[in-house]
Amino acid sequence: MAKISIITITYNAGKVLGKTMESILDQEDKNFEYILVDGASGDDTLDIITKYEAKIIRGDYPGFSPQNFRWVSEPDKGLYDAMNKGLQKASGDFVWFMNAGDKIYSRHTLSKIQNAWEKNPDADVIYGQSLIIDENDQPLGERHKIAPKILTGKSLLNGLVVCHQSILVRRTIASDYDLQYKVSADYDWTNKVLAKSQKNIYIDNYLSKFMVSGLSAVQRKRSWKERYDIMKKHFGLPLTLWAHLKIVVKYPFTRKY
Repeated sequence: MAKISIITITYNAGKVLGKTMESILDQEDKNFEYILVDGASGDDTLDIITKYEAKIIRGDYPGFSPQNFRWVSEPDKGLYDAMNKGLQKASGDFVWFMNAGDKIYSRHTLSKIQNAWEKNPDADVIYGQSLIIDENDQPLGERHKIAPKILTGKSLLNGLVVCHQSILVRRTIASDYDLQYKVSADYDWTNKVLAKSQKNIYIDNYLSKFMVSGLSAVQRKRSWKERYDIMKKHFGLPLTLWAHLKIVVKYPFTRKY
Protein backbone atom coordinates (compact mmCIF):
# COMPACT_ATOMS: atom_id res chain seq x y z
CA MET A 1 0.00 0.00 0.00
CA ALA A 2 1.07 3.55 -0.65
CA LYS A 3 1.62 5.80 2.34
CA ILE A 4 -0.21 9.10 1.89
CA SER A 5 0.91 12.38 3.45
CA ILE A 6 -2.24 14.44 4.01
CA ILE A 7 -1.42 18.09 4.67
CA THR A 8 -3.72 20.74 6.09
CA ILE A 9 -2.86 24.44 5.95
CA THR A 10 -4.82 26.66 8.32
CA TYR A 11 -4.86 30.21 9.60
CA ASN A 12 -7.58 31.67 11.81
CA ALA A 13 -9.98 29.02 10.49
CA GLY A 14 -11.15 27.59 13.80
CA LYS A 15 -14.75 27.76 12.62
CA VAL A 16 -14.17 25.12 9.92
CA LEU A 17 -10.95 23.32 10.91
CA GLY A 18 -12.59 20.64 13.05
CA LYS A 19 -14.72 19.36 10.17
CA THR A 20 -11.61 19.07 8.00
CA MET A 21 -9.67 17.16 10.63
CA GLU A 22 -12.60 14.85 11.34
CA SER A 23 -12.98 13.97 7.64
CA ILE A 24 -9.32 12.97 7.54
CA LEU A 25 -8.98 11.12 10.83
CA ASP A 26 -12.21 9.19 10.24
CA GLN A 27 -10.94 7.51 7.06
CA GLU A 28 -11.43 3.76 7.17
CA ASP A 29 -7.98 3.31 5.60
CA LYS A 30 -5.42 4.51 8.12
CA ASN A 31 -2.26 4.19 6.04
CA PHE A 32 -1.52 7.90 6.09
CA GLU A 33 0.34 10.53 8.04
CA TYR A 34 -1.36 13.78 8.90
CA ILE A 35 0.60 17.03 8.88
CA LEU A 36 -1.02 20.28 9.98
CA VAL A 37 0.65 23.64 9.39
CA ASP A 38 -0.84 26.65 11.16
CA GLY A 39 0.30 30.21 10.53
CA ALA A 40 0.26 31.29 14.21
CA SER A 41 -3.51 31.76 14.36
CA GLY A 42 -5.04 34.16 16.86
CA ASP A 43 -8.42 32.42 17.18
CA ASP A 44 -9.26 29.06 18.78
CA THR A 45 -7.29 27.05 16.20
CA LEU A 46 -4.71 25.74 18.68
CA ASP A 47 -7.44 24.60 21.06
CA ILE A 48 -9.00 22.60 18.23
CA ILE A 49 -5.68 21.06 17.19
CA THR A 50 -4.78 20.02 20.72
CA LYS A 51 -8.29 18.63 21.26
CA TYR A 52 -7.90 16.35 18.26
CA GLU A 53 -4.35 15.48 19.26
CA ALA A 54 -5.68 14.27 22.61
CA LYS A 55 -8.34 12.19 20.84
CA ILE A 56 -5.67 10.60 18.64
CA ILE A 57 -3.50 9.77 21.66
CA ARG A 58 -6.54 8.36 23.45
CA GLY A 59 -7.19 6.00 20.55
CA ASP A 60 -10.45 7.50 19.31
CA TYR A 61 -9.37 6.73 15.73
CA PRO A 62 -8.47 3.02 15.85
CA GLY A 63 -5.57 2.10 13.59
CA PHE A 64 -4.17 5.62 13.36
CA SER A 65 -0.90 5.97 15.26
CA PRO A 66 -0.18 9.17 17.23
CA GLN A 67 3.27 9.07 15.64
CA ASN A 68 1.63 9.81 12.30
CA PHE A 69 0.21 13.15 13.47
CA ARG A 70 2.48 16.18 13.46
CA TRP A 71 1.71 19.87 13.61
CA VAL A 72 3.39 23.23 13.83
CA SER A 73 2.11 26.73 14.55
CA GLU A 74 4.38 29.60 13.55
CA PRO A 75 4.31 32.71 11.36
CA ASP A 76 4.72 32.17 7.64
CA LYS A 77 4.84 34.17 4.42
CA GLY A 78 1.41 33.13 3.26
CA LEU A 79 -0.47 30.09 2.00
CA TYR A 80 2.16 28.74 -0.38
CA ASP A 81 5.00 29.19 2.08
CA ALA A 82 2.97 27.13 4.54
CA MET A 83 2.32 24.51 1.85
CA ASN A 84 6.07 24.29 1.23
CA LYS A 85 6.56 23.65 4.94
CA GLY A 86 4.06 20.82 4.70
CA LEU A 87 5.90 19.32 1.73
CA GLN A 88 9.20 19.46 3.60
CA LYS A 89 7.71 17.60 6.56
CA ALA A 90 6.05 14.91 4.41
CA SER A 91 7.51 11.40 4.24
CA GLY A 92 4.78 9.52 2.35
CA ASP A 93 4.75 8.16 -1.18
CA PHE A 94 2.10 10.71 -2.17
CA VAL A 95 1.17 14.16 -0.90
CA TRP A 96 -2.42 15.39 -0.69
CA PHE A 97 -3.48 18.87 0.42
CA MET A 98 -6.74 19.16 2.31
CA ASN A 99 -6.80 22.68 3.71
CA ALA A 100 -8.98 24.09 6.47
CA GLY A 101 -12.61 24.16 5.36
CA ASP A 102 -12.15 21.40 2.78
CA LYS A 103 -13.08 17.78 3.45
CA ILE A 104 -12.29 14.35 2.10
CA TYR A 105 -15.45 13.34 0.27
CA SER A 106 -16.32 10.26 2.33
CA ARG A 107 -14.67 7.99 4.87
CA HIS A 108 -14.19 5.42 2.08
CA THR A 109 -12.31 7.77 -0.27
CA LEU A 110 -8.80 6.87 0.82
CA SER A 111 -9.63 3.16 0.40
CA LYS A 112 -10.67 3.87 -3.21
CA ILE A 113 -7.43 5.74 -3.78
CA GLN A 114 -5.42 2.82 -2.39
CA ASN A 115 -7.29 0.40 -4.65
CA ALA A 116 -6.50 2.55 -7.67
CA TRP A 117 -2.83 2.70 -6.71
CA GLU A 118 -2.59 -1.06 -6.15
CA LYS A 119 -3.78 -1.57 -9.75
CA ASN A 120 -1.34 1.10 -11.00
CA PRO A 121 1.67 1.14 -8.65
CA ASP A 122 3.70 3.12 -11.19
CA ALA A 123 1.27 6.05 -11.09
CA ASP A 124 2.72 9.48 -10.33
CA VAL A 125 -0.61 11.31 -10.09
CA ILE A 126 -3.99 10.11 -8.82
CA TYR A 127 -6.91 12.48 -9.28
CA GLY A 128 -10.68 12.79 -9.38
CA GLN A 129 -13.55 15.23 -9.11
CA SER A 130 -14.50 17.78 -6.46
CA LEU A 131 -17.85 18.73 -4.99
CA ILE A 132 -18.11 22.42 -4.16
CA ILE A 133 -19.57 23.32 -0.76
CA ASP A 134 -20.21 26.59 1.04
CA GLU A 135 -19.13 27.50 4.56
CA ASN A 136 -22.19 25.69 5.93
CA ASP A 137 -21.30 22.43 4.12
CA GLN A 138 -24.16 22.91 1.65
CA PRO A 139 -23.36 21.46 -1.81
CA LEU A 140 -23.13 23.95 -4.67
CA GLY A 141 -22.40 21.44 -7.44
CA GLU A 142 -19.27 20.44 -9.32
CA ARG A 143 -16.63 22.91 -10.42
CA HIS A 144 -17.31 24.24 -13.88
CA LYS A 145 -13.83 22.94 -14.74
CA ILE A 146 -14.47 19.19 -14.73
CA ALA A 147 -11.39 17.01 -14.37
CA PRO A 148 -10.78 15.19 -17.68
CA LYS A 149 -10.60 11.41 -17.73
CA ILE A 150 -7.31 11.71 -19.60
CA LEU A 151 -5.07 14.30 -17.96
CA THR A 152 -1.98 15.67 -19.72
CA GLY A 153 0.05 18.83 -19.42
CA LYS A 154 -1.91 20.42 -22.25
CA SER A 155 -5.13 19.91 -20.28
CA LEU A 156 -4.04 22.92 -18.24
CA LEU A 157 -4.49 25.19 -21.24
CA ASN A 158 -8.10 25.12 -20.05
CA GLY A 159 -7.04 26.38 -16.62
CA LEU A 160 -6.65 24.44 -13.40
CA VAL A 161 -8.93 21.61 -14.47
CA VAL A 162 -8.07 19.46 -11.45
CA CYS A 163 -9.07 20.89 -8.10
CA HIS A 164 -6.06 21.09 -5.81
CA GLN A 165 -7.91 19.11 -3.15
CA SER A 166 -8.56 16.25 -5.57
CA ILE A 167 -5.07 15.49 -6.81
CA LEU A 168 -2.48 13.29 -5.11
CA VAL A 169 1.08 13.64 -6.34
CA ARG A 170 4.05 11.34 -5.87
CA ARG A 171 6.24 13.18 -3.39
CA THR A 172 9.41 12.74 -5.41
CA ILE A 173 8.02 14.89 -8.25
CA ALA A 174 6.34 17.49 -6.03
CA SER A 175 8.50 20.59 -6.18
CA ASP A 176 8.12 23.60 -3.89
CA TYR A 177 5.54 26.24 -4.70
CA ASP A 178 6.94 29.36 -6.36
CA LEU A 179 6.39 32.17 -3.87
CA GLN A 180 6.50 34.87 -6.53
CA TYR A 181 2.87 33.88 -7.22
CA LYS A 182 0.61 35.00 -4.40
CA VAL A 183 -2.76 33.53 -5.48
CA SER A 184 -2.07 31.12 -8.36
CA ALA A 185 1.06 29.20 -7.39
CA ASP A 186 -1.05 26.01 -7.37
CA TYR A 187 -1.59 26.39 -11.13
CA ASP A 188 2.16 26.74 -11.71
CA TRP A 189 2.84 23.79 -9.38
CA THR A 190 0.38 21.53 -11.19
CA ASN A 191 1.96 22.40 -14.53
CA LYS A 192 5.36 21.37 -13.16
CA VAL A 193 3.92 18.17 -11.69
CA LEU A 194 2.34 17.09 -14.99
CA ALA A 195 5.55 17.87 -16.88
CA LYS A 196 7.29 15.27 -14.68
CA SER A 197 4.52 12.71 -14.28
CA GLN A 198 4.77 9.56 -16.36
CA LYS A 199 1.34 8.16 -15.51
CA ASN A 200 -1.86 9.85 -14.32
CA ILE A 201 -4.69 7.75 -12.91
CA TYR A 202 -8.28 9.00 -12.91
CA ILE A 203 -10.79 7.96 -10.24
CA ASP A 204 -14.31 8.48 -11.54
CA ASN A 205 -15.65 9.81 -8.28
CA TYR A 206 -15.48 12.77 -5.92
CA LEU A 207 -12.31 12.85 -3.84
CA SER A 208 -12.97 16.06 -1.96
CA LYS A 209 -15.47 18.65 -0.88
CA PHE A 210 -13.92 22.00 -1.69
CA MET A 211 -15.17 24.99 0.29
CA VAL A 212 -15.48 28.22 -1.66
CA SER A 213 -15.46 31.63 -0.04
CA GLY A 214 -15.58 35.14 -1.40
CA LEU A 215 -12.71 36.29 -3.59
CA SER A 216 -12.17 40.03 -3.69
CA ALA A 217 -12.04 41.86 -7.02
CA VAL A 218 -8.38 42.73 -6.35
CA GLN A 219 -7.49 39.08 -5.80
CA ARG A 220 -9.47 37.99 -8.85
CA LYS A 221 -7.59 40.42 -11.08
CA ARG A 222 -4.29 39.28 -9.61
CA SER A 223 -5.26 35.66 -10.17
CA TRP A 224 -6.03 36.32 -13.84
CA LYS A 225 -2.72 38.08 -14.35
CA GLU A 226 -0.72 35.40 -12.58
CA ARG A 227 -2.43 32.59 -14.47
CA TYR A 228 -1.78 34.37 -17.76
CA ASP A 229 1.92 34.72 -16.88
CA ILE A 230 2.13 31.10 -15.73
CA MET A 231 0.42 29.81 -18.87
CA LYS A 232 2.76 31.86 -21.06
CA LYS A 233 5.76 30.46 -19.17
CA HIS A 234 4.68 26.85 -19.68
CA PHE A 235 3.00 26.99 -23.11
CA GLY A 236 4.33 30.07 -24.90
CA LEU A 237 2.54 33.21 -26.09
CA PRO A 238 0.55 31.92 -29.11
CA LEU A 239 -1.14 29.05 -27.23
CA THR A 240 -1.75 31.31 -24.25
CA LEU A 241 -3.49 33.95 -26.36
CA TRP A 242 -5.63 31.30 -28.05
CA ALA A 243 -6.57 29.72 -24.72
CA HIS A 244 -7.52 33.08 -23.24
CA LEU A 245 -9.66 33.93 -26.24
CA LYS A 246 -11.69 30.78 -25.59
CA ILE A 247 -11.89 31.59 -21.88
CA VAL A 248 -13.18 35.11 -22.59
CA VAL A 249 -15.88 33.75 -24.90
CA LYS A 250 -17.04 31.14 -22.37
CA TYR A 251 -16.67 33.24 -19.21
CA PRO A 252 -20.14 34.88 -19.15
CA PHE A 253 -21.76 31.44 -19.29
CA THR A 254 -19.74 29.66 -16.62
CA ARG A 255 -20.03 29.46 -12.84
CA LYS A 256 -17.26 31.37 -11.08
CA TYR A 257 -16.02 28.44 -9.01
